[in-house]
Amino acid sequence: MTSVSCTACKAGVGLLFHYVRSGRSNAEIAAAATKLCIKLKMQTPRVCEGIVNVYVGEVVEVLRLAILDSNEICAFIVGESCGSGTAPSMEWSVAFPPVPKPPLEIPSPQPNIETPILKVLQISDTHWDPLYEPGSNANCNEPLCCRLSSGPRPPRSHLGAGLWGDYRKCDTPRKTIESMFEHIANTHKDIDYILWTGDIPAHDVWNQSHATSLAMLRDTVDLFLQYFPHIPIFPALGNHEGAPVNSFAPPWVTDPTQSIDWLYTELQKEWSRWLPSTTLNTVREGAYYSTILSPGFKIISLNMNYCNNKNWWLLVNSTDPTDELKWLIFELQSSEFAQEKVHIIGHIPPGHSDCLQTWSKNYYTIISRFESTIKAQFFGHTHFDEMELFYPQEDPYRASSVAYVGPSVTPYYDLNPGYRIYYIDGDYPTSTRTVVDHETWVTDLGEANRIRAPELKWYKLYSAKEAYGLKSLSPIDWDNLIMSMYKDWKLFNSYYRFYYKNSPVAPPCDEDCRTRILCDIRSGKSHAREELCRPRPTNFRPSRDTFEVQKPPSRLTSFWSTISTASTLVTVMRHISGNFLPTFKLFLGI
Repeated sequence: MTSVSCTACKAGVGLLFHYVRSGRSNAEIAAAATKLCIKLKMQTPRVCEGIVNVYVGEVVEVLRLAILDSNEICAFIVGESCGSGTAPSMEWSVAFPPVPKPPLEIPSPQPNIETPILKVLQISDTHWDPLYEPGSNANCNEPLCCRLSSGPRPPRSHLGAGLWGDYRKCDTPRKTIESMFEHIANTHKDIDYILWTGDIPAHDVWNQSHATSLAMLRDTVDLFLQYFPHIPIFPALGNHEGAPVNSFAPPWVTDPTQSIDWLYTELQKEWSRWLPSTTLNTVREGAYYSTILSPGFKIISLNMNYCNNKNWWLLVNSTDPTDELKWLIFELQSSEFAQEKVHIIGHIPPGHSDCLQTWSKNYYTIISRFESTIKAQFFGHTHFDEMELFYPQEDPYRASSVAYVGPSVTPYYDLNPGYRIYYIDGDYPTSTRTVVDHETWVTDLGEANRIRAPELKWYKLYSAKEAYGLKSLSPIDWDNLIMSMYKDWKLFNSYYRFYYKNSPVAPPCDEDCRTRILCDIRSGKSHAREELCRPRPTNFRPSRDTFEVQKPPSRLTSFWSTISTASTLVTVMRHISGNFLPTFKLFLGI
């Protein structure tokens, strides 16, 4: 964001504060805001009017309750470029049970060719546009084009919106999603389960309502059931599922016109097609859940909208809404005791600038504490094909976890549609549950539109191990690869081509661009680039001194360990009863 954006934000928020405190009605505030939006040519008149009408009730209520000033609010929304530091009222920390972090084990060898492997599909950011119109104006001056309402059609059909989608500011037509799903169903008949990481509606944010959002949710669920009727699906909630977009009120907001109950109630119903009944309480309360896939293997789905700095409700109170991170610690501690391996899924990557600094910092600490339990993370949101790495505070140059950021289905914008396949260490007693390899599959949207192809051709763009010559996809191996890209332009250019999903309209990437993208990868914690992207010490090599060889315990050691664990468990339960009681009640359905 530029200094101009920051100045405009402070001026706008200051004006809104003046109107709210002077007792103006919502209608008066909406009229003034719309007039200002049109006068400054921020958007077209209909977008200005739509955006203001959608958000005015929420924004007025938030500004009425917020204790922050305009400078702090704009630093919250825009980021560090609009103010340094976090307001004291926005700082908070999660509590951990009094259980020490276990010693790290020597990384397990790669599974051999005979061990079972799980094949997992990730679908993210479909952004289905039911009003997409081939041949329509794809160069409109609004946030979303390629509709009949996007202005005059181009004089020549090939200048308009493509048959299958478009590289410009356009979302996904239904036929493209159906083509992808049909191809997946025919090509990958051995998929074990699906990760669906959110963002269903199109980008017409000025024109959405509860009804349109729910309709898109139901229709997309029906599509999944049509093409994958017998495959388990584990969903996570995107930021575009809210209406207004990014609006996810905490539980203390009970006004029916502003509460998020309308969405979470429907999620409880729709997601129950795949999830067990034990998940439905937390889905209904906060749109997150955990479930056991098989003995010793758990998936945790997080609602990342409570780290979203575009969620205005967090300006009132951002302290762990719905106790989600407390619940996450409880789940991970339980899994550590049970020696379970965990995968985490969500929508907004925790290191992305859209994630609140304090929330992200707490999450980063949780990942570090439970690095022996968490074996992979999966997110979406950015539309690019990328990842984020995590480094423990006590060993800041040793990568300890990877968050895979899957590619979008939507081409919005300058992208080819794509999806991700993961190969994960499978079901056997000593399984590591680590990601063994992954592939990205795409279609050439430009070529399909150019020849007006009757059907799309989907192809494997790359596999990670083959493309990069990796021995494994361990965090340390990924870190070594990323650090090599600072010196190896050829290697980085391969990553950049995959990042844009082989798009022919990807912009050129210079030295500053490369530095930014590589820093993005090293930033599993948001708004901490100076800390995480600083140069490494000269001739640094990752050390394995922190890993301990785990010797088989003697019977006496096992006996005392059992007693010690039981004692610790009692202590933890006392701790939980004081600090995690709301979560326990939620689990028990009380």
